[in-house]
Amino acid sequence: MSTELVERAKDGDETAFRELVEPYRPELHAHCYRILGSVQDAEDALQETLLAAWLGLAGFEQRASVRTWLYAVATNRALNMLRAAKRRPAMEMWMPEAELPEPTLRAEPLWLEPYPDVAFPGRLGGPPGPEARYEAKEAISLAFVAALQMLPARQRAVLILRDVLGFRAAEVARILDSTVESVTSALKRARATLEGRSRPAEPPPQPGSPEERRLVDQLTTAFERSDVDALVALLADDVRLSMPPFPLEYIGREAAARFYAIVVGARQGRRVVQTRANGQPALAVYTRDPTADVYRATSLVVVTLAGRRVAEITRFDTGVLQHFGLPRILPG
Repeated sequence: MSTELVERAKDGDETAFRELVEPYRPELHAHCYRILGSVQDAEDALQETLLAAWLGLAGFEQRASVRTWLYAVATNRALNMLRAAKRRPAMEMWMPEAELPEPTLRAEPLWLEPYPDVAFPGRLGGPPGPEARYEAKEAISLAFVAALQMLPARQRAVLILRDVLGFRAAEVARILDSTVESVTSALKRARATLEGRSRPAEPPPQPGSPEERRLVDQLTTAFERSDVDALVALLADDVRLSMPPFPLEYIGREAAARFYAIVVGARQGRRVVQTRANGQPALAVYTRDPTADVYRATSLVVVTLAGRRVAEITRFDTGVLQHFGLPRILPG
């Protein structure tokens, strides 16, 4: 069937081309997101991939599968975006109403966006090959994607192709127009970097489980009531708070308590909308406008759970809400 579709598409049949590539669209989007760390950039890379595939069909000799060919096009399009002039993300500068406490550390600025589960529910990646080392759930998690962004571009692509998608070394070498030796070397360095990252001591509750719902509901209530004590009580001892791309991190419950005393405790009147990002719970936070009977979005936070505690909270600018289909303003 795919051979017939390829031939029809080569003859200019746009419907055949759509039938050929549409099954791979969700996983290609997730692949570009892993490389770029941005939903919008991933969408742009995907559109460039599909256009390049349409224009390059005549050169597709079917020596590899359609899926492998599309991954080759998508990978190189995403890498080209990374090599292009420095990206200048359109972001709203978050200015707290009071001076923040001194952070635990000042990290390297990280350009990262959360990935909405609602975009492709249950289809965040295609079936991995036999050599994949990461399960689909971990491979889309916010911590994993953040760690990928710290790798050099080529190492990042090699690790994703080999350890997430399970392509063989020879296939990756062809995709990147490289050698098996070069791919193996890049993979070794990338693995060493990722193996050094910290991970929660306990696994999270299952998505949608009563335990997860209980924790998320308690966190939601704490935010809505501006109850700093209740919020801090849900946090792990070594909790980490971050807010990319700002290079500030607060680590540990004491540091988190000081941070939230200013950010949450200083102002009353919030509403929270629960959603999901990167396979994890996420909360869109809205604050009452003192001059109007409305609530205005102030952030989206992605929550990493470990056992019965919150291990990490990552705050994002309101610009990401559009990817979740969430409004900037809620009625009072």
